[in-house]
Amino acid sequence: MCGGRGTRLDSEAEKPLFEIGGRPMVARVADALEASRVESVHAVVSPNAPETREFAQARDSLATIETPGEGYVADLQVALDAVESPVLTTAADLPLLEADAVNLLLDAHDAVSADAAGGVAPSTTVCVPAALKRALGASVDTAFEREEDGRELAPTGVNVVAESEEDTMYETYDARLAVNVNRRSDAKLAEELL
Repeated sequence: MCGGRGTRLDSEAEKPLFEIGGRPMVARVADALEASRVESVHAVVSPNAPETREFAQARDSLATIETPGEGYVADLQVALDAVESPVLTTAADLPLLEADAVNLLLDAHDAVSADAAGGVAPSTTVCVPAALKRALGASVDTAFEREEDGRELAPTGVNVVAESEEDTMYETYDARLAVNVNRRSDAKLAEELL
């Protein structure tokens, strides 16, 4: 998903093209996905980020999916309708993402899928403890309390979406998934962690 404007970053650059360590975030995420065991990579673009669309279209390894730019959830649905499931989705604001982390997430999803009732794989939401984000100094824009133990978790922006109505949660303590760059302070943190 790389169709955002990035208004909270207070930058002239579109959010996916905001540079961390001298490279656009979308390039870092695409490189991680391409080096992982993901079979094909699509950049989900919108009219809100025309330069990002051009960047993605110029990259031979990226197919693009055009969305109307009506918001994350609406654009995600357009993208999901364009591909076969299961599909790994990720936001372009995870510049620390690496192939080994993606492969671990896919392995975890595969293990849950193998145990799925009726052979129908559930979707998987990837979360980190909100306390980890805070300890790192990363912004926490969205968090929820886990029913089982009341711990506060934050979605990472990475998910595996499957056909099933069932949803599982995968919790990780991987700091690379805890830093979504939404603000300048997040960008500074990502630079430091590189």
